[in-house]
Amino acid sequence: MLDLDSSLSPSPVLPALIWAEGIKPPAPTITPPAFLEEILVQVEAGGEGFMPAELRTRVRKMLRYGRYHPSGRGKPASEFLLRAALNGSFPLVNGPVDINNALSLASSFPGSIFDADLSGTHLLLRRGKPGESYVFNPKGQTIDLEDLLLICQRTEEGWEPCGNPIKDSMTTKIRPKTKNAVAILYAPADEPSTSVKRWATRYAELLSTHCQAEVTGFKVVIP
Repeated sequence: MLDLDSSLSPSPVLPALIWAEGIKPPAPTITPPAFLEEILVQVEAGGEGFMPAELRTRVRKMLRYGRYHPSGRGKPASEFLLRAALNGSFPLVNGPVDINNALSLASSFPGSIFDADLSGTHLLLRRGKPGESYVFNPKGQTIDLEDLLLICQRTEEGWEPCGNPIKDSMTTKIRPKTKNAVAILYAPADEPSTSVKRWATRYAELLSTHCQAEVTGFKVVIP
């Protein structure tokens, strides 16, 4: 389940929630899988134009709010992935994360993926509050979350941020013993729902075929 906080009215995002149960243990990726290699070839051929300027603008508009400006280090993850694909540094991580990165690059929609046994399966989308932050990499670097669109997990203390369209928290990332996963694609609110459904369908298909999930599903969360 993905709830949209009442403060997001009108909502700037049309999110897709994707899930998988019973995936094979995620192992480090050594070489790009075929589905990712195909996308990387297309990026090489298309260059910067692979990501339509109009869509890039709409995704940035989706994130722009208050103190948060989607530029520099605050660019959407999909833009970082495009730059990495063009300069030959596209990250290879593990099966579920590779799917998330590949679909984020292909669709131009930022994505998040979590170990569902760490994040839970009831999530909330809201904006970051003043003073909120979390660690996003093993080096202990943090990201300021104020005014940023966030995915939050339900805890005994309330809703705590665990992901966003820029960088996800270390606390709920995919790990070697992950069995269940839940993911989000963040599409602009004015994106046709048929487009979002198409990408979510492909995401779920890859979790089934590439990660050998026993059960997969998705839903587009209409605000």
